[in-house]
Amino acid sequence: MYEASVGVFTPFLGNLSDLLDRGSAHAEARKIDPSILLNMRLCPNMYSLKQQVSEANRHVILASALLARRDPLELPASETDISGLKSRIKQVVEFVESLPRAEIDGAADREVVFTFKNGNQRKFTGRSLLLTFSAPQFFFHVTTAYDILRHAGVELAKKDFLGPPRA
Repeated sequence: MYEASVGVFTPFLGNLSDLLDRGSAHAEARKIDPSILLNMRLCPNMYSLKQQVSEANRHVILASALLARRDPLELPASETDISGLKSRIKQVVEFVESLPRAEIDGAADREVVFTFKNGNQRKFTGRSLLLTFSAPQFFFHVTTAYDILRHAGVELAKKDFLGPPRA
């Protein structure tokens, strides 16, 4: 469970941070205000790049905390620029890497309760939370962030999304 959660989330958060670096370099080279990139979205009713990054972080925090039986990291909604988003990603990685591996590994069959933003709750086993909800949510938001940057003209390839191969 630890490898399927923290072991997957952390490298992809690193990749997301690298994508933001590429977006920043793109904006600088083309004399584009980086806030334009951060507020871009693929469709009017979809989240912006900034929100996609925030949601990816949120799903990592909540899933990992639930699996580890710990309180989630609370971060104020203050990231307004690329460096702020990157700092937030770093804090999230530090948080999940600090969680006890044994608790997460023991969470597969344990009941966990996910609370949605609107206050509604849903019960899962740790395994079903991770594999059918949190990991797919995380990858949706990371992929959409990648897609927004590609749509904005940032030169990216699939290898930038995937990052370096890991053993």
